[in-house]
Order: sequence, then C-alpha cells, then structure tokens
Amino acid sequence: MCSLLRGEEMCLAQLFLQSGSAYDCISELGELGLVEFRDLNPSVTTFQRKHVNEIKKCEEMERILGYLLREVKKADISLPERDVNPVAPLPKHIMSIMEQLQRLEVELGEVTRNKDKLQRNLLELTEYTHMLRITRTFVQRSVEREPLQAQYEEFPFLEKDTMLEYSSMQRLGAKLGFISGLIQRTKIQAFERMLWRVCKGYTILSYAEVEEYLEDPDTGEPSKRVVFLISYWGDQIGQKVKKICDCYHCHVYPYPSSNEERNDVVEGLRTRIQDLHTVLHRTEDYLKQVLMKASESVYTWVIQVKKMKAIYYILNLCSLDVTNKCLIAEVWCPVDDIPTLQRALEEGSRKSGSTVPSFVNRIPTNDAPPTLIRTNKFTSGFQNIVDAYGVGNYREVNPAPFTIITFPFLFAVMFGDLGHGAIMALFALWMVLYENNRKLKNTRNEIWNTFFEGRYIILMMGLFSIYTGLIYNDCFSKSLNIFGSGWSVKAMFTEGVWKIADIRGNRFLTLDPNVTGVFTGPYPLGIDPIWNLASNRLTFLNSYKMKMSVILGIIHMSFGVILSTYNHLHFKKKYNLYLVFLPELLFLLCLFGYLAFMIIYKWLVFTAKDSRLAPSILIHFINMFLMQGDGMQPLYPGQTGLQKFLVVIAVLSVPVLLLGKPVYLYWLHNGSNRIGMYRGYERVRRNSEEELYLMRAHDMEEGSDHSDLSTSGERPTEEFDFGDEFLHQAIHTIEYCLGCVSNTASYLRLWALSLAHAQLSEVLWAMVMRVGLRMDTTLGVLFLVPVFCLFAVLTVSILLVMEGLSAFLHALRLHWVEFQNKFYSGTGVKLCPFSFSLLPSSFEHDCLL
Repeated sequence: MCSLLRGEEMCLAQLFLQSGSAYDCISELGELGLVEFRDLNPSVTTFQRKHVNEIKKCEEMERILGYLLREVKKADISLPERDVNPVAPLPKHIMSIMEQLQRLEVELGEVTRNKDKLQRNLLELTEYTHMLRITRTFVQRSVEREPLQAQYEEFPFLEKDTMLEYSSMQRLGAKLGFISGLIQRTKIQAFERMLWRVCKGYTILSYAEVEEYLEDPDTGEPSKRVVFLISYWGDQIGQKVKKICDCYHCHVYPYPSSNEERNDVVEGLRTRIQDLHTVLHRTEDYLKQVLMKASESVYTWVIQVKKMKAIYYILNLCSLDVTNKCLIAEVWCPVDDIPTLQRALEEGSRKSGSTVPSFVNRIPTNDAPPTLIRTNKFTSGFQNIVDAYGVGNYREVNPAPFTIITFPFLFAVMFGDLGHGAIMALFALWMVLYENNRKLKNTRNEIWNTFFEGRYIILMMGLFSIYTGLIYNDCFSKSLNIFGSGWSVKAMFTEGVWKIADIRGNRFLTLDPNVTGVFTGPYPLGIDPIWNLASNRLTFLNSYKMKMSVILGIIHMSFGVILSTYNHLHFKKKYNLYLVFLPELLFLLCLFGYLAFMIIYKWLVFTAKDSRLAPSILIHFINMFLMQGDGMQPLYPGQTGLQKFLVVIAVLSVPVLLLGKPVYLYWLHNGSNRIGMYRGYERVRRNSEEELYLMRAHDMEEGSDHSDLSTSGERPTEEFDFGDEFLHQAIHTIEYCLGCVSNTASYLRLWALSLAHAQLSEVLWAMVMRVGLRMDTTLGVLFLVPVFCLFAVLTVSILLVMEGLSAFLHALRLHWVEFQNKFYSGTGVKLCPFSFSLLPSSFEHDCLL
C-alpha cells in the first residue's frame, strides 16, 4: 500500500561489470526488469559505439526471420504456442543461429523460386491451350459464314477454307501473317482502337473472352483474359502489331499454320501440363515441409534475437573504465530491490564463469529520480487513469488508491440503475473469470482490448451502479417495492380528508403527511417506490440529486485539499501547512462547506409540518456574500452574524494565500542571516564533503526539495527570485479561488447526467416495452418477442454503451480537474525498466506474430 500511495523509494547506482560477464549480467537484469539504464555516452553517435556490428547482425537476423514469418503466414501454417521464453543465447552461439537462418533462407528461396517458375510455366501452357481452343472457333465461324459463290475480298483470310494452305497463298503472291495471344479484358478496347489507328485497317482482329479466371503472374490475383487473333498483310504491318502487343503487355504465342500442327501442339501441351502439375505438387509438399520445420523454431529465434539486440543496445550505453577491462553502468533502481540486483549480478557472473564478481555501488545525486508505482492486475487500470493525466513527481501522493473507490462511485451516481449496473457487472465478471483465455487477450481489435484491460474498472462501476440503483430505487426505469411503501392512502379516507366524489372528479390528488397514518416512516433503503407514481416525482428527484451532488463535490474537493498535507510534510515544507493548506481549507469550508451545512441542516430540522415555512438556501447563500438578509426569515438563530464571520475569514485567507509563501521564502533567503539553512547541515566540517553529499542524497531520496532552501555556506546558494515566486503564487491563488466556485458548480453534472439517464431509460420503456405489454390479444405474445429484442438492443447500445461512456468521461473529468489539481502536479517521469517482456517487437507491429 505504501508503494501505491507514494511510489517506491529510488536510488542511483553504479554497476561495475566485468567484460566477460557483462552480457550475462545484462541478460539477468532484462529477465527481472528492475532497473532503468542511463546513457553514459551521450556525445557518441549510434554508428560509433562499440557493439554496433553485433546490432547489425541482429537486424540481419530479424530481416531473415521476417521473411520466414511472411512465408509461414502465406502458407497458412500456425505457429506453436507462445508460452516459450528462451533466455538470450550466448555470444558464441550467435554465429550458429545466424548460419541456420541463412541456410534456411537460401533453401526456402530456392524452393520458392522453383515453385514460382513452375507456376509461371504452367500458366503459360494453360494460356496457350486456351488460345488454341478459342482460335479454332474463329476458323469454324469463318467457314460457316463463307457464301457458296465466289466473292472478291481485299484481304483474303487464310483459314476460311481449311484446305487452303499457306503455300498456295505464297503462289498467289500474298504475305499474310498471324499473331495470337492473350490480353487483359480491361485493355481490349483500347488495344483494338490502337490497332485500327496505327495499321490503317490492314489488320483483322478476332477475340473472345476466356471463361476461367487466370492468375496474373505479376500480382498473383485472378483476372479475366481475352484471346485474340490478328491477321495482318505485310511485314511492316506485322512489326507494328508486335510493338503494340508489347506495349499492352500481351502474352503472345506462336500460331500453328495447319490443323495437323495445331492438334500436335495441343496434345504436347496436355502432356506437359500433367507433368507440371505432378512436379508442382511435389514442390509444394517439400516447401510445406521446410516451412513446417522453420515454424517449430521461428518463435524461439524471434525471442532470442530480440533479447540479443536489447542486450547489445544496453551495453552501448555503458562506459569503459581506465583499464578497459570493466564496464560501468548507471541505473535507477528501487532501494528495496538492491539485494535482488546484487544477486542477479552474481548469477550472471556465475553463468559466464568469471572469477571476478560484478557488484553494485550506490551513489548520491541531485537529479530527480523517476517514479515507480507497483501495480497488480486490479490496480493497474486505475493507475492508468491517473497516469493519463500525468505521471506523479517522485514520492508525490498518488491519487490511484482513492480513485479505486471515488471513480466508480461518482460514475455510479450518474449511472444509478440496478438493472443496467447488473448487466455491466456480469459482463465485467465474465471477462475477469476468463482473463487468461488467449482468444480474449491476443486480439487485434483495439476497442475490445480497451474494454478487456479495464475489466476491473467496469466491474467496480457495475457494482457501485447496483448500489446507487438501490438508493434511487430505479431498475430499468421502474421502482422495486421490496420493504413496502411508507405511505398509505387508506388514512386519507378514514380521517375524512378524501371523499369518493374527490376521486371521481380529480385526476391528481395530494397525500398529506400531516394526516395521522398517511406517512408511517421512511423507506428502509433508498427512495420510497410510491414516488414512481407521483406527478411531482421529477421535481422531488431534481431537488434531492442536485443537493446531493453539491455535498459530494464539496467533500471530494475538501479531501483533495487535505491530501496536500501529506506532500507538504513529506517534502519537509511545513510552512506550506500554514501559508497554503490552511488558507485554502478555510476559504473552501467557510463558503461552500457552509453551503453543505445549510443543506443538511434544512433536511434535519424542517419536517412536513413546517416545510412550507422553510427559507430558500440559495437566497441565503447569495445574501451571505452581499452582507444582507436581516429582513428575511433566518434558517437558525444567529445566522447573520455567523455568515458575516465566515465571509470575513474567507476574504482574509486570500491575501495570506497570495503573499504568505513568497514573503516567507524571501525572509528565509535574505533576512534570516542564514540561520538554520539546509536544516543544520552547515555544521558539517569543511573537509567532510562526502558526508555532506550523502546527507543531500538522503534528503533527495526522501523527497525534500532544494529549490526553496539554500545549501550550506560551503556551497554556492541558489538564486531566489521574489517576483517569479510571487507571480507563481498569484496564479495559484486566482486559479484556486475561482476554481472553488467553478468546481463546485461542475459537480452538478452528477445531478444532470443522473437525471438524463433516468429519463432516457423511462422514455425507452414507454416507447418500446409498454407498446408490447399493452396488447391483450394472443398475437401480443408473439409481438412481445421482437419488441423485447429491440428493447434489449437499444438498452445495450444507448443506455449502457453511450450513456456509460458519457458518465465515464465526466467522472474522469471530475477526478482530473476538480480533485487532482488540489494536491497532484503530475509532472514526473515514469520509470522505464529494462525488461525483455516490455520490449516492443517489429514483428508484432507488422502483424506477423
């Protein structure tokens, strides 16, 4: 609890690592994740550091592993379970891993290239087969369309008559040529226009679409192709046609000159395609075997390479001593973990077989340490809420322990509904019970990951919403009559107040609690269910929730101001108790604390008999600032005098808050003749500089701030600027005084959102469920099923998700602005320990793992 409240006590330590055991020691520290390393070579560029070659080797292995993972993923081969966590391999084993990866890459590359070549050959043979089959239909259509009588043609077609051979055309002096092939369907129209424009009509183009989808060799995606046959006249026209085909990336194949040759080619293609299918199947089987073998070890190699690269990166942050035999590293480490750190160094030295042990040396420093707050799976979500506002300063009071209670409670005040809270709690409980399920944890859906990481927050919000739903007596906009109402209608008849004619002549009647027997006592828990039937229900709940919101807000802000005392006492700034904390608390309580007192006093003192005589609290509060109200009915005897006294105290606390701290610090630095500066450390002997540094380091570890206090007479004093300090305090005073007004009004969002949630729930019930429940026919039962489904969908999507998110954001705002700014600065730096489990992986970013 101490760590969660204030964070771990940190220290700066030097690690003296022997060159032979440094790698193993860093590996042990990476497994533990205890320390954060500092860069001792800030002026050295990345490419000039000692272990840059080893990092390049690791990057080369990462490249090969990325290639293997892509191929494994392409082959749809599942990786083994990810529970393995191998240790970082020794430096002497790096070359063996590198050789295995390179050998596997070469083998896989050769098999992949052979497979691609075979697939390309198979595609070409398939296209050639389609081309021969479809061009045969061109010839057959030409023969069918030829008339019986002889007809003159300017460009006779070679295969209109199957008996007409190419040699006979040569005897006629004709130079007719053919080009056939395949083209993409999207390019055929542009291809046809280009042929017509360039060749001036000296070509005849026939084409037909292939029924099957053929794979594109460049993109690997299936696409539609078109088979074309071009007959041209003359060699020059033929050269132009070939160039046009090249420009449109056509797959051109030789065209047989006779039917016999066509049949021979088709038969040969059929045999070659069957052989290629056999060879390709065997190649794919062998490729799958190689990938299966690689997938067994690839995840282990990924972890090992990541750890190796991280170790060499840390070694580059270290510096060598004068003998070049020892590495020196500086780390931030929790004080309680120094023995564990020493044991890790001893274990690393033992594994490496080093005879000279590595050790830790704690050193003093004036640098502000980073903040470390240990959390578990329950508190981590609430700590993340606080850290989203800002990481706390070193040893500053952490709001997270109090947020565990106040955050879900303020959320539940705005979201108070028994039914909605139960649904939310059950959903969160399901996530908590199955939190170790891999399918729930390892997903790519960011929205689901957000809900899953905050499962304990959602559980707490659901449980608190159940509690506030019982207090509001609200369950899906309906009240629960568990204990029986404290109001009775019977007494109004027995006492003769109501007659039968009154009931028949009036739609609304008012129960009089002053009549004996009408009001028997308050409802044991929450609001009486009879208010669900009252016409003035909304007026009553508005008054109740608005005053409750003001009281909760004042308590919450006062608690934040009180928490600031823990910071003042811990950082040895006791003057802030009198010059900052006390004026702030007096200003808040004398004005707004008095407002909460009047609300509670009016609740307790005025009963149903004299409620009509109760004065307005708002009018009295306004008159309190105007110093008026003598002519009004007082809330209690001596009210005017007390209010004037409280206003005077609140007004006098403002100049104390504005001038107290700057004037005191000015006197402390310039007018106190250096008496007691730096808590008596000036009595240290001049020759005991080491002892002075250790004392200063002890103060820094305990959180004392040296900015407000000068050092001893032996060290130069820090500059103190009264104007700067006064300006800072003036801004704080203005912000606090105005913030007390605005922050108190800001807590009215508790009332507003609670009212909005209740009204939305009531409207949804009236417009959906009531329609189905009022049907008296037998079809009403069947109609109720879709109505209930619609009601459930709207309840989850609007009231749970949208309204829940709205209440969550408003509760977040109340904690960040109204609560935490009273004591929490949030300008610290979070400790980033060197841990293998926290290191990002490029393979995870690329979705390869």
